Amino acid sequence: MDITQVLLNAQSPDGNVRRLAEENLKQLQDTNFPAYLVSLALELANPEKQTDSRRLAGLILKNSLDAKESVRKAEFIQRWIALDAAIKGQIKAALLATLGSPVQDARHTSAQVIAKIAAIELPRNEWPELVVGLVGNMGSPAQPQPDQLKESTLEALGFVCEEIAGTDSLAQEQVNSVLTAVVQGMNKTEPNNDIRLAATRALSNALEFAQTNFENEVERNYIMTVICEASLCPDVRVRQAAFECLVAISSTYYSKLAPYMNDIFQITAKATREDQEPVALQAVELWSSICDEEIELQEEYTADSEVTNFNFIKQALPALVPMLLETLTKQEEGQDSDETAWNLAMAGGTCLGLVARTVGNDIVPLVMPYVQENISKPEWRNREAATYAFGSILEGPDTEQLVPLVNSALGFMLNAMKDENAHVKDTTAWTLGRIFEIVHGSSPENPIINATNLPAILAVLIESLKDVPNVAEKVCGAIYFLAQGSEGSEGALSLTPYFQPLITALLATADREDASDSRLRSSAYETLNEIVRCSGDDTAATTAQLTPVIMEKLARTMDMQIISTDDREKQSELQALLCGVLQVIIQKLGANDATKAGVTQYADQMMALFLRVFACRNATVHEEAMLAIGALAYSSGPDFGKYMPEFYRYLEMGLQNFEEYQVCAVTVGVVGDICRALDEAVLPYCDGVMTQLLKDLSSDQLHRSVKPPIFSCFGDIALAIGEHFAKYLAYAMPMLQSAAELSAQQGMNDVWDEVVDYNNQLRAGIFEAYSGIFQGFKATKPELMAPYAEHILLFIENVYLDKQRDEIVTKAAVGVLGDLADTLGVAAAQLFATHRFHREFIEECMNSDESIKETAEWAQSRIAAITAASS
Repeated sequence: MDITQVLLNAQSPDGNVRRLAEENLKQLQDTNFPAYLVSLALELANPEKQTDSRRLAGLILKNSLDAKESVRKAEFIQRWIALDAAIKGQIKAALLATLGSPVQDARHTSAQVIAKIAAIELPRNEWPELVVGLVGNMGSPAQPQPDQLKESTLEALGFVCEEIAGTDSLAQEQVNSVLTAVVQGMNKTEPNNDIRLAATRALSNALEFAQTNFENEVERNYIMTVICEASLCPDVRVRQAAFECLVAISSTYYSKLAPYMNDIFQITAKATREDQEPVALQAVELWSSICDEEIELQEEYTADSEVTNFNFIKQALPALVPMLLETLTKQEEGQDSDETAWNLAMAGGTCLGLVARTVGNDIVPLVMPYVQENISKPEWRNREAATYAFGSILEGPDTEQLVPLVNSALGFMLNAMKDENAHVKDTTAWTLGRIFEIVHGSSPENPIINATNLPAILAVLIESLKDVPNVAEKVCGAIYFLAQGSEGSEGALSLTPYFQPLITALLATADREDASDSRLRSSAYETLNEIVRCSGDDTAATTAQLTPVIMEKLARTMDMQIISTDDREKQSELQALLCGVLQVIIQKLGANDATKAGVTQYADQMMALFLRVFACRNATVHEEAMLAIGALAYSSGPDFGKYMPEFYRYLEMGLQNFEEYQVCAVTVGVVGDICRALDEAVLPYCDGVMTQLLKDLSSDQLHRSVKPPIFSCFGDIALAIGEHFAKYLAYAMPMLQSAAELSAQQGMNDVWDEVVDYNNQLRAGIFEAYSGIFQGFKATKPELMAPYAEHILLFIENVYLDKQRDEIVTKAAVGVLGDLADTLGVAAAQLFATHRFHREFIEECMNSDESIKETAEWAQSRIAAITAASS
């Protein structure tokens, strides 16, 4: 097989030629994988081959070593490890040789593939000569190397560091040599800016490994000097990369910044005021990053905190705020209607908001003169900038500081919604949303909304829903937060008199021809949902009248003419949004016996619509329909049973949907809703549901986030069917025990926030399962849980000893202690006598919040009762 021709054919515009080439490549991969990889590596390394075939060879080679999906990635890693050492050596030699290629695409791709192999081998202490070899490529004054080799080598070093981040795969000696090579490439004496760029980017990726070097003042000073010099390079790419480096340093080595802050301010001020936008954006991002660090330090501050808050932002405030305010008038025409827009004005306002959160009240006297000076100027840029500045500083200062400012500005803002310039109106609507979100309702003693201004506010907002899509979308946001802040208000401050006009206006907004622009349609429906959710009982009749209107809209989507992909997307978006509205209506009316009739009278028609929606092959639509059905089950109670024969197949399909795991997760939740609605009447469907749930737990393909809810669902099923759960015990309990053991191992080994969060979710799911099973067997077959009691106690003890458990897990664990004692009774007394940790655990819970304390008191009373009865 001529690999070159096959690779070229795989890029042919002729679909048949392309398909045949792809089949040939797949055949070679399946029949002789080592030869397949070697042929790709040699193609990439061969200077006589065409650039197109070399580039694709490298890309395929890279994709043979890595995958986004974790199971597939693990398979690829094992496949590489299993290769003969000679084959691996041949591939690596070809890749290293390609770093010196005159063809830029070949060099770049080779650097990427080298990094993918390094990610597999370096953590296994293999390929020890890699770093030495790469650093050697940088040459010396006595033995200079070609520029192209140095550039691609620096790229490779950067990619390698990026791939092995989070590991300790590099010894300090290797780190030192990498940093030496990188800093050498960055040096201002290096005449080739491509080399300086590759070196600067490599340093960003290598920073994580440089802790020891940053502890050394001499080395740290040298690194910082080289970066600051790079920020003044004539090449804009190098300047941008240098600031990106400083952004990374500001978060990774915040505690080391103090000696450099004056220099940092000087170069960022110069870049922000004078440099090209890509560089200026990174200069502003540097200050945003420092704000992030200081906000986090304030939130997590304790007397023994390891990192000191140096208050860099507070110290820089008098010079920093004017610099940021200057950026606000550098807007771009049309930025408001482009969701992907990001420019210096937007970055400056975002940073200003972070500064406000960092320093609080101190920002107000520095920004308000600017607002007052510019808010009425004839030039729209000044008016928009002043409004943006005001909106940006609302989060951070005390409410007492903000209320007088908002009260004096509110009338002005409402008038500005009629400004001749769309940018000004857009930012004004956004600022009103911020006012209602942050200030409205935060201080009942000093309200910003009163009986006098509420009618005017709503009149302006409802009228402004007719404005251009991006402005109308921001107005939807303002109404959303106004409704949220007014929840529970009575008398003249209640939104009840405006409920019908708001609903009518939002439905009209969602029906606009241009509602697909700027997320207007989804914003209108989300706002409508929030108004219904926050409304009082006195709007129930109007909400009930809304139900058939939404149902009719949903029914009409079934008959939409679908010609293009855009048509299909519009149909799916509408169906998902309308199912979401019906879910909110069901929850609102179904929560109260007095209003439940508003749901039940339409339940049959709604269920029929939801089942028709499942014919649409779209994950988001399925998810929303499932959530609505879950709400309907909860509201309907036992009456939901009549829908199960037809609905069950869709329930099963949802549980089998591994690819769109969010649908699977929502379906698991709906199973719980149905169990609570039907109780023992769910029994005929339990064999199928339990079989699928057990398959889900055994699958490596299903996203791990779905597994904790599945365990919780076991508890829901057991509670519903009681003693009938006995037939599933032999299958469910080993799964729960394995998960408990896995959780214990993760608790010992991991400190990553993401892993800790998942472990807490997993434990909560396991405890909810145990609790439901205990309670399900309590009345008739408590003895069935006796064989598992000691394992469960040991798991609870393990969780008690882990200080990374959250409050949800703590409450669930102490609850299961009580369930175990309550269900097994005197038979568990000896276990509690042996495993005495429960005393300390309960005592700790007694000093927690009221909810945990209440559960702990109940658990203590159950254990005390069986202890007394056994003595």
